Order: sequence, then structure tokens, then C-alpha cells
Amino acid sequence: MIKVSDYAKEKAIQLMTEDGFNPANDYIRVGVKSGGCSGLEYVLKFDNQKMDTDQIFEDNGIKIIVDKKSILYLAGTTLEYSGGLNGKGFVFNNPNAARTCGCGESFSL
Repeated sequence: MIKVSDYAKEKAIQLMTEDGFNPANDYIRVGVKSGGCSGLEYVLKFDNQKMDTDQIFEDNGIKIIVDKKSILYLAGTTLEYSGGLNGKGFVFNNPNAARTCGCGESFSL
């Protein structure tokens, strides 16, 4: 349901390890919350806890946790990593987003 690009995988492994997480066992938690200049804002953090209401996806060797509320907003999304001059970090390529803000951190349907 959520894909992980090769470069995002490399960076996730590197950053998770640096933060004391084990990429083989721990997760990237992604979600959506109200906020941002377009109405909805992406949330991403490393986590080692799974809640009963979470759904787990695995792609490209990376485990991703999504809360049930966010699944509909993130279906078909690809997690990418941008290391360019603007240094964005993880980027959500979301086919469900009708409009995104200039920074790419928020969207609307």
C-alpha cells in the first residue's frame, strides 16, 4: 500500500541506525494530521511500538506502520528521499493529493 524508493530505503536504514533503532525490527510510522497550509500534514517518525489500531506494510525491506485513520489518505503513496540543495529529507509522493503546498509537507484532497 505504501512503497519505499531505493534511496529512501538507504537513508531510512542509515537514520534509524543513527537514532538507535534497528531497521530489521523497528518501523517508520507515517500518518496524516490536520494542519499545514493545505489542510493536511504528513507525519513521519521512527517507532518500535505497534498499536492495535495500526496496520503494517513492508516494502523494499522497510517496515511501515500507518494508523487506521491515515490509511485512506496514504494509499498508493511512495516514500522518497530528497537530498538536494533544499535538503527536504523524506518526501511523500501521494497520488491522492489534489493540491500540495510549496514546501510539499502538506496537502489537500
